[in-house]
Amino acid sequence: MKIALVTGGSRGIGRAICEELHKRGYYVLINYVSNDAAAADCLQVIEGQGELLKFDVGNPGAVKEALAQWQKAHPDDYIEVLVNNAGIRKDNLLIWLEPDEWRKVIDTNLNSWYYTTRAVLQPMLVHKYGRVVNVASLSGIKGLPGQTNYSAAKGGLIAATKALAQEVARKNVTVNAVAPGFIKTDMVDGLDEAALKKDIPAARFGNPEEVAAVVGFLASREASYVTGEVISINGGLYT
Repeated sequence: MKIALVTGGSRGIGRAICEELHKRGYYVLINYVSNDAAAADCLQVIEGQGELLKFDVGNPGAVKEALAQWQKAHPDDYIEVLVNNAGIRKDNLLIWLEPDEWRKVIDTNLNSWYYTTRAVLQPMLVHKYGRVVNVASLSGIKGLPGQTNYSAAKGGLIAATKALAQEVARKNVTVNAVAPGFIKTDMVDGLDEAALKKDIPAARFGNPEEVAAVVGFLASREASYVTGEVISINGGLYT
């Protein structure tokens, strides 16, 4: 049984990734933190070929406990694909950015990568096969005003992707990232789509499925010689 874990998998890009990996034959572990209804609906969409793992990726104790319990219940299996997708935004100009807004975004978007990846990496190395795909952002490449916390977290995620890729390549474990631009999810709620898409060469926001398709490729065996890469998915907005 091929097993994939998608953090923040119940909605938006995460949900689309769960659906894509299901189509590719994976048993999908859907991580989420609070929305039980959305998580249950996602599980139903992938025809029950997976299970729900409810824990806060920004809480190291919760991550360790949840994944240790899962491994104990499945001693003959391992998570061969990890998609670090969980993320939040708390936008503000730095001069008004509160410490909690900084910490929460860093914990959920960056520290979570360390907690989760470290927990599942050893079995990948033992089995000499694994795929880690990190969902970064245009903000982590270009930097966006009002998002110093989010840009810092996603920029750190990109740097970590490149470093870890070099550590584990000899064990046939690849580590890559995708960097979406403006994608139609609740993460872009409140943004002026009509104004923003004027600056996008493709003249539109992207769809979650378009991100999921790239993640699906990076998670596949066909992508075995691709590692340490960051693929932008932004309609040509920034290259």
